[in-house]
Amino acid sequence: MTELTSVTTPRRPRVIALANQKGGVGKTTTAINLGTALAAIGEKVLIVDLDPQGNASTGLGVDRRNRKSSTYDVLCGDVGLGQALQPTAVPGLSLAPSTLDLLGVELEIASSKDRAHRLKNAIDELVYDQRCQDLTYILIDCPPSLSLITINAMTASDAVLVPLQCEFFALEGLSQLLKTVEQVKAGLNPRLIIQGVVLTMFDPRNNLSGQVMADVKSFLGDKVYETVIPRNVRISEAPSYGKPALLYDLRCSGSQAYLRLASEVIKRERALRAAA
Repeated sequence: MTELTSVTTPRRPRVIALANQKGGVGKTTTAINLGTALAAIGEKVLIVDLDPQGNASTGLGVDRRNRKSSTYDVLCGDVGLGQALQPTAVPGLSLAPSTLDLLGVELEIASSKDRAHRLKNAIDELVYDQRCQDLTYILIDCPPSLSLITINAMTASDAVLVPLQCEFFALEGLSQLLKTVEQVKAGLNPRLIIQGVVLTMFDPRNNLSGQVMADVKSFLGDKVYETVIPRNVRISEAPSYGKPALLYDLRCSGSQAYLRLASEVIKRERALRAAA
């Protein structure tokens, strides 16, 4: 009699896309420091740099000359995501770096039937890579546009986290981003949700920051995180040293805010799992 053996599917890490089509809102800074904060409290994290500018890669200290395999190669199908991974100076945090080649990837994959699923397929394969089976979170740093690259990120993700700058035009474009999320949910990824909106560059001395916070909370309610990221010089300085703010200055107000945000993200994730 032939004995049947069952194959256990490895646990898929939670995948969160950090997206906002506006530039300069703290998206990459949030990806780097949230990833570092999650790793600091025991999670195993991968940051996928999908921005051709590669600022997340630079901010984590990965020199452009050392990016032998990148997310461009992954989306083109030339390498698996596991082959593109590089360690960082943060224990428990790895990186899939970006290069300027990513600027041309949309033209290369536009005619492919699976063009919106390239990253999802790569992550699905990564789950079976023995080197990566302890991953608990994948954070995707999206480009500042609602492009095919961003659609790939949303199609691959469980949730979207939206960094939103405390400025006069904060809500401008947010409705279009939310509409894009709904379109992806309807046509490509029915499990996609908005995990939350985090207010960045908050200045309590500025009345406008308080007004923006009130407006965003009235519009999105409890989707807005309680944690706000302050405008902080140490956060701005850290990338020039190739370090997350938490390594550059753990005690600064920005680093402490990202630790609180990481705790809040995990709390929301637990609530989502409990409700499933």
